[in-house]
Amino acid sequence: MSEFGGMDELLQDFLMESSELLSDVDNKLMDLEKRPHDHALLNDIFRGFHTIKGGAGFLNVTAMVNLCHRTENLFDKLRNGELQISSGLMDVILDATGSVRDMFGALSQARQPADADPALIAALDAMLAGEPPAAPAQPAVQVLVADDTPDWNALYQAVVPQAAASSAAPAQQAVAAAPVVIAEVVTAQAAPVPVEAPKAAKPAPKPSGGGNSSPPSTQENTIRIDTVRLDMVLNLSGEIGLTKNRLTTLRTEILQGNTGQNTLRSLDEAIGQLDLLVGDLQNAVMSTRMQPVGRLFQKYPRLARDLARQLGKEVELVISGEETELDKTMIEDLNDPLVHLVRNAVDHGIEQPADRIAVGKKPQALVQLTAEQVGDHILIEITDDGRGMNADALRRKAIEKGLIDAETANSLDEKQCLQLIFLPGFSTKDQISSVSGRGVGMDVVRTNIQKLNGRIDINSIPGEGTRISVSLPLTLAILPVLVVRACNQAFAVPLAMVREIIPIESGSIQEVSGRPTIVVRDEILPVRTLSSLLGWEATQKPGFGVLMQSAERSFILAIDSFVGRDDVVIKPLQNIRPKGVAGATLSGDGSVVLVLDMEDLLNGEGNSLIGNRLHELISL
Repeated sequence: MSEFGGMDELLQDFLMESSELLSDVDNKLMDLEKRPHDHALLNDIFRGFHTIKGGAGFLNVTAMVNLCHRTENLFDKLRNGELQISSGLMDVILDATGSVRDMFGALSQARQPADADPALIAALDAMLAGEPPAAPAQPAVQVLVADDTPDWNALYQAVVPQAAASSAAPAQQAVAAAPVVIAEVVTAQAAPVPVEAPKAAKPAPKPSGGGNSSPPSTQENTIRIDTVRLDMVLNLSGEIGLTKNRLTTLRTEILQGNTGQNTLRSLDEAIGQLDLLVGDLQNAVMSTRMQPVGRLFQKYPRLARDLARQLGKEVELVISGEETELDKTMIEDLNDPLVHLVRNAVDHGIEQPADRIAVGKKPQALVQLTAEQVGDHILIEITDDGRGMNADALRRKAIEKGLIDAETANSLDEKQCLQLIFLPGFSTKDQISSVSGRGVGMDVVRTNIQKLNGRIDINSIPGEGTRISVSLPLTLAILPVLVVRACNQAFAVPLAMVREIIPIESGSIQEVSGRPTIVVRDEILPVRTLSSLLGWEATQKPGFGVLMQSAERSFILAIDSFVGRDDVVIKPLQNIRPKGVAGATLSGDGSVVLVLDMEDLLNGEGNSLIGNRLHELISL
């Protein structure tokens, strides 16, 4: 039940506006740390927090008002020159903005948020009193034993440092006497908790996105649309209405027997005009779903900054192309993959400042996040100037972890070796930490990108850095496909995977190691017949081959014939989706066309259950 009776609509407006304000404040705080003497920037931050406090006060959100008031006073002292920007001070301010965002989460569920962490309030009060921030806590070592039970002595020493010196020897004896084997040492960020906390104690910083997964976020069900776009939709709707009236008049004339040449010509013109208007209306409606990726990118400078501070690195995240537009639903689904990629760039790609200086680099590393529209796709790139990736080292690591055998590893070229980081369980870290080491991050990234019908590619030069490119369609509502035929049935394959169509002539298919192949421009490519992938019996010899390329492989898809390119709206198959089928659509003659998921289909090649299920589905 809502705790804001009668003010639910005002609460939603407050959350929408304040969330954007807080994101803007976070971004400006990142800029303020670089330009501590920019008073105009400081005034903007002050006004943002003041606006959030005012809205919270109107809704009687006392906990948020108290926190914002203290933070606002801190900004006021910065404006007056009574305090100076420092890393410790910025940590406290960012903890405050993070706490306000947590309170937004409680408000989104129509309940009053809990009070801010007392340690955070104490740190803000200490800052306001002019006391210096406490030094950040040193990482502690958490020891796990073979049965996954914690070492209680080590845990006690980490929590109560005063007892560490006096109990060190007995603790070591206890560990030595215990009949267990230490399985692994896990480094975790932990703040020591003294018996009497000093007044200026700073709360332990929360790791940004710690672990290998981030908590699920609630998707927004609202969207801001430029009124110009809505006016365009309204105007096109009016034009379509006028064209409909014209068609109705022509229909009446034809029913009355007026089938003269002028009438038929007018009918053809009206239908052509309607076709153009419907296409324009479709594009206009799709444009209302498009949002700038800057709304997504603006979260990452703080993520990179917090993680770099946690790891003792110096990193600057530079963003460009924020105005590039992408479908709103795709922006929401793209968040987790990009979080992983930014975190990996900071954690794996960037060296420690001392290591960078030793090889002649600047101590502060540069991570670039860019977006641009290329044709009907959007290209997002994450580039760093770190250590890069060594193909031979990746190959050896994959063999050590048992992910591939030595024979397979030796057959991989440099490009394929870089793709090894996407294997489940692959990690270059020898120790598991709160940030990485479990080998699930990049596997999740590739899976999520493929769900969006996208592709991910890696280029890396050892010692110079790494560039990861993500290519995505602008929208998932309409999918460009190539309609092909096999076994007298039409199927659609994503056009993003299609490179070219070649005729299959007699004798062009040759066997290599017992497998059918075709040579295309001096490259030997394996042949997969669509009928065999579906588990059906071929009704004729394939007449054409579709050169298809995915993130991991290139192959020739042998088909009977092809119909052509089309833009389709995919309808999901609820509760009856067989393996290898992404959805269904209707052709111009009203027949059902199944849209194939090629990656899924290749993994289940020759499965008769797939073929039987497809037969049942088509016959529905």
